[in-house]
Amino acid sequence: MVGLLACGDGVLPARAGGASPDAKPAGPHDGQHDFDFEIGTWKIHLKRLLHPLTGSTTWVEFDGTTVTRQLWDGRANVEQFETTSSASHIEGLTLRLYNPSSHQWSIYWASSEDGTLGIPTVGEFNNGQGEFYDREVVNGRMILVRFIWSQITPNSAHFEQSFSDDGGKTWEVNWITDQTRVSPEEFREAAEAGTPRLQASSPGDHQHDFDFEIGSWKAHLKRLTRPLAGSDTWDEYNGTSVVHKLWNGRANLGELDVDGPRGHIQGLTLRLYNPQSHQWRLYWANRNDAVLGVPTIGQFDNNRGEFFDQEDFQGRSVFVRFVFSDLDAASFHTEQAFSPDGGKTWEPNWIATFTCARE
Repeated sequence: MVGLLACGDGVLPARAGGASPDAKPAGPHDGQHDFDFEIGTWKIHLKRLLHPLTGSTTWVEFDGTTVTRQLWDGRANVEQFETTSSASHIEGLTLRLYNPSSHQWSIYWASSEDGTLGIPTVGEFNNGQGEFYDREVVNGRMILVRFIWSQITPNSAHFEQSFSDDGGKTWEVNWITDQTRVSPEEFREAAEAGTPRLQASSPGDHQHDFDFEIGSWKAHLKRLTRPLAGSDTWDEYNGTSVVHKLWNGRANLGELDVDGPRGHIQGLTLRLYNPQSHQWRLYWANRNDAVLGVPTIGQFDNNRGEFFDQEDFQGRSVFVRFVFSDLDAASFHTEQAFSPDGGKTWEPNWIATFTCARE
């Protein structure tokens, strides 16, 4: 992909710890501000069990940094995690989404090694402690996974991950972190000292395909009112999009905020690069339900990006295509289309033009 000038710097800043000054207080048992304590910059110490559920007692210790940014006025956040031991390095990312209907959080984790989000760990806080659960396959066996957040103060927090292979009767801890809040200046110094220097990207590896989008944009969106129903009625929306760089460009987070005749759309897009396949995964979530959809997967060639997935729509399985085109330093175009016939024909249903908002 041809490199383009970025519309703004797109650096993901950390905000001061705690809720934003304009945030409204949560109602009783609401939970939407449960993770406000996590916002900001931290040093972290990690202990990791090398071989969980094997009887191993060998632990490896890491030191590093994390930075967490608040999204949706506290109802979501994204954390960049980076630690190093004497023998290895972990670069990860956590996306947390709050569901206003269930009053629970879904926690998604991805490693830069494969750029793939795992299934969410779901739960909530009670009496100052957060517990979150999911089911995963480890060593070929289905097990239970538990996260616990505890010992939370304004300047510190404790986290443990545990596995259970007996239905929750017993739990083996395999990942322990203790974090201490630091100033942005201390964070930058520690992050620079502890981050390995990355090799330069090679032609065709696609890891910087989305560099063009980093920054702030004006958004004009057209949305088909009834896809795959013969409709030719479109609603138009206007607003903004802000895209922040993560993992030095190998991931990014986009925040869309637009208004139109059918109301307000506020969503986020998380894009993760897989260095093994040289492709990108694009995940979307809407603030109304905070459910992360299946990823559309693809790459850029000749300044055009095409991404595909398969989804259920109104009881039918359809192919979904998302296209980025007409890229230059000041604007770009996107189009989502559905195909009900295996890709023979495509009906666009979401068309957007983005123009640079930098003054």
